[in-house]
Amino acid sequence: MPERTDFNALIAGHTDVIGMINAGVSGLSVLTRLLRVVQPAVGAAGLVWVEFAPAGGRVIAATGSAEFVVGRPLPATDPATVCLLSGPPVREVRVDAIPGALAVEVAARGLCRMIVARAEIGGLTVGSLHALYPEGDPLDASQRAVIGYVAACIGHMYGDQTGLPVHGDGPVVAALADGLAVVDQDHHVRLWNPAAAQVTGRPAGEALNHPLPFPLPPSGQVLDHRLPDGRWLRITAGELPGPGALRVVTFRDITDQQRRDHDRDLFVAVTSHELRTPVTVIKGYADTLTDHWESLSDDDRRQAAMIIGQRANELARLVDRLLTAATEHRPGGEPAAPFDLADALRTAVTDLPADVRHRIALDLPDDLPKALGDRHSLATVLTELSTNAGKYSLPDTPIEVSAGANERTVSFRVADRGIGIRPEHVERAFDRFWQGESGDRRRYPGAGLGLYLVRQIVEQQNGWVSLRPRAGGGTVAEVRLPRG
Repeated sequence: MPERTDFNALIAGHTDVIGMINAGVSGLSVLTRLLRVVQPAVGAAGLVWVEFAPAGGRVIAATGSAEFVVGRPLPATDPATVCLLSGPPVREVRVDAIPGALAVEVAARGLCRMIVARAEIGGLTVGSLHALYPEGDPLDASQRAVIGYVAACIGHMYGDQTGLPVHGDGPVVAALADGLAVVDQDHHVRLWNPAAAQVTGRPAGEALNHPLPFPLPPSGQVLDHRLPDGRWLRITAGELPGPGALRVVTFRDITDQQRRDHDRDLFVAVTSHELRTPVTVIKGYADTLTDHWESLSDDDRRQAAMIIGQRANELARLVDRLLTAATEHRPGGEPAAPFDLADALRTAVTDLPADVRHRIALDLPDDLPKALGDRHSLATVLTELSTNAGKYSLPDTPIEVSAGANERTVSFRVADRGIGIRPEHVERAFDRFWQGESGDRRRYPGAGLGLYLVRQIVEQQNGWVSLRPRAGGGTVAEVRLPRG
């Protein structure tokens, strides 16, 4: 560890990050790049960024020795969450003094000390930055100052809402008041509140005495309008009493709501197609058996029965996904118990669809310790991850399933050599109904529920799941469960 912060490296790296922002790059890509710049400059073994929403926190970015916690949730009631959100905005703490399983896992890797800095906007905590260190020389004031400064920079990124928060229900979104404007009879702006500047990106100096920058609906009516940058506003207007024929206009950003509505429409369309396909095949083969039983050979009957069985299994899996997504409860609900993860994975592979099963390449160590959780649900998790890997990769490429363990967790990975996933999508991919934003992905079938269901199942077992781009192309999905 350097005796003091390497300011030259920090400034050079930060300049590169600002260049990315000025070039239009935003969101998780910029955030991760910033952490990778700061980590060596402050001599940390790893950096972690936790994003907070009303329901609690989640690790959305990490570097160095702390990368293993990406995707880990921090519920609002978790003692570690309460500890991290209390106290001074920037402080140094002993990791082993923080309650909770996550702190124990981090300390077990030799990361005993931490500088933590909260990022706040208008008194609301949007996230916290954690610099982790092993035992060694005392941490100095410059390291604490830099971590506090970087947390403030990330808070500014959240305030700009350029791809952050990653999860759309974050406190920044919830805290924004409606934009408000007053316009005259010529629709020129006479009043423009701070929230109006925040929502539209147009400061008061550019708005006052200029025409309203979007259509004005009739009084008492609501208009949804799309801005040139792709965002959506919901606009209402009403008459102000008194002389001057003034009208008051209120508006809010409903981009996330529009996206959810679009996702639902897409879900209905895709799901109806996904249901129709197996039902049509099942009905066709059943009608063939009914109408032509006597003229069919034994082999033909067996083939028809086999296809009906395969399609019925596909239909059952889809219905199970739909019901689970609708109720937000995982099936089964069995109490956690130690189980042999390697044996469970081998068994689950035999139940995979044939077109996926023959592509699986298993790499499981003989001495893999037991995991703590629900063995039966593992089949669903592996099915969703492997079919997802198969869907986005060429049919003749392998799907690699490997496993490992550390002092606290047992993990397995499903890796492919497919089209890969963009860094800014690694968290959104777990959203319900999400299918990817690029148009070419719609050629891949699916209801957008598989990864959502996986996260639900794994987190119910006190584990966590994450995605990352694979070096050389493709995607790696990793599931971590507590050791049994």
